[in-house]
Amino acid sequence: MTLIFGAAVIINRNPVASALSLVVSFLGLAALFVSLDAYFVGIIQVLVYAGAVMVLFLFIIMLLNLQAEKRRPINRIAVGGGLGVALILFIQIAFAIRHFEPAQRNFPPLSASTIDDVRNIGALLFRNYNLPFQIVGVLVLVATIGVVLLSKREPR
Repeated sequence: MTLIFGAAVIINRNPVASALSLVVSFLGLAALFVSLDAYFVGIIQVLVYAGAVMVLFLFIIMLLNLQAEKRRPINRIAVGGGLGVALILFIQIAFAIRHFEPAQRNFPPLSASTIDDVRNIGALLFRNYNLPFQIVGVLVLVATIGVVLLSKREPR
């Protein structure tokens, strides 16, 4: 599901449909995190990326009134070159994995954690990384204000 909707992000010509495909891709990624017993990371994936960031993306798309991209002829040379590079990359990755011994072994099962991850992450974030956390918040606020000011239309 994640790969299909990730491809739909690129294939869709409508920016709103592309952004909504990205939301579904993020939800699939969160499901993968939950299946790996990384519940906190999965929940944060849904809250931050599928929630806040995508709302911001959709807000910007709607505010800028982006239209669907026009169809243009396919450049066969560029498509062939891209497929060739992708094939070479795939062969190199397969070769590296085949000859890398730790990649061929199964991972041992993880031990059950008795430590509260959410409390430790919150304490680390607000004790050691409080200033960068606040700076990122101010940057997001400034970026949102900038988008609103840039997209304002002058009255006729």
